[in-house]
This record gives sequence, structure tokens and C-alpha cells, in this order.
Amino acid sequence: MTAGRIKMSTTDSHLKVDQINDITRIEFLDRNILDEANIQQIGEQVTSIIDSSDKVKMLIDFSNVDHLSSAALGALITINNKVKEKEGQLRLSNIAGQIYEVFVITRLNKLFEIYPTEEEALKSFD
Repeated sequence: MTAGRIKMSTTDSHLKVDQINDITRIEFLDRNILDEANIQQIGEQVTSIIDSSDKVKMLIDFSNVDHLSSAALGALITINNKVKEKEGQLRLSNIAGQIYEVFVITRLNKLFEIYPTEEEALKSFD
């Protein structure tokens, strides 16, 4: 699925953003998403992507992430709500086992569509 990839990068970003056909793929560059200021900046960057899209199809890839704070989970919930407001689709992929356990404990695995691989997540979009 690399045929339709377009890379976008923002300066001083904690995210790598690609466009794969009509899907925006976001990858975290930081292994630990714990710092409050960084989480706020990430939230703002993702929100601006959502706000600039008519029909949001977004994949957030966690393959680089080892640790996630509760504030980061809160930001994900906010992102999910913004995507739903626009009747868009959000998928999460490549979440490490120990982080996925937090999703299960908090029941966020019921809120988000989570896929083991990026490929499976990409195939799941309408």
C-alpha cells in the first residue's frame, strides 16, 4: 500500500504524518509519551489534521511507543471524539502488549478499533 504515500512533516514535531491514499497515518516519534507539554502539542497537531479534513480516515501507529501516560490516553479519547464528530474513522495499530493491557484495564479497547498490524488496520477502512 505504499503507492499512495505522501510524507508530511512539521518542524519540532513528535509525529510523523503520511498520507496513504485517503488515509492519514500518524506515527509517534517518541518512545515515551509522558510529558504533559508534548501530549498537548501532539493533541493540537492531530486536531488540526482532523479540522482540515472533510472526511477523516486516520490511523495512529504505536510501533515506536513503549510508555503512555494517562494524559496521553485522555488525548486519544479527545481525538476519537473529534473524529466521530466529523463522522470519520479512527484506527490504532501496533500497540505493545503492556500498553494494550492498559487499554483493556481501562476498557478503552472497547472504544477504539485496535489492530495488531498497520496492514490490517489499513484494510479495515471503508
